[in-house]
Amino acid sequence: MSESGGALLAVAGVLALGAMSPGASFILVARLAATRSRAAGLAAAVGMGLGCAVFALLALCGLQALLERVPALHRVLSVAGGAYLLWLAWRMWQRDPADEGVAASALEGGTRGAFVLGLLTQLGNPQTALVFASMFAALLPPVRAATDYLVLPALAFTIDALWFALVACALSAPLPQRWWLRARRPLDRCSAALMAGLGTRLLLRAP
Repeated sequence: MSESGGALLAVAGVLALGAMSPGASFILVARLAATRSRAAGLAAAVGMGLGCAVFALLALCGLQALLERVPALHRVLSVAGGAYLLWLAWRMWQRDPADEGVAASALEGGTRGAFVLGLLTQLGNPQTALVFASMFAALLPPVRAATDYLVLPALAFTIDALWFALVACALSAPLPQRWWLRARRPLDRCSAALMAGLGTRLLLRAP
């Protein structure tokens, strides 16, 4: 295997581990798939993948250097992302189980609304771009090839979208859906608490 091929394989492995780690993205996709439909979960998965690709491209273009030179920009992005996650948590917490769910009331439009929710949730954590920048610096050659600006974002999109598509397909099956809907109130409260914790953590880590 060539050096570049080995580097891409290493990046793919780290991306897969990052996608599988529990977080706001998993909570949102799981909830949409279990309480609304498989199509909503898959649309959110595509939105997650697109957000991941955007961060990969920004990392390649030097976003880390920009945020280090302009700390106020990093602070604004972190506060905005944390506030967005706290807003989602609040909507989940107050939602009545008889209603359609947070996504339907927050953004109408069926799968389009789920896609936008997935994209915004992924983009709500600017720390992801810094993680990408650090990963690329550690695993890739210092000189970027022109193809990297296409291949790496595409790789990030594919891995993230595929993982969350699997989550959506698994939790939209009849048995997991019935189980989720029977325990919806405590699961909603638990999801809201986790989302609020992630949003608060992002706010506290704002430089």
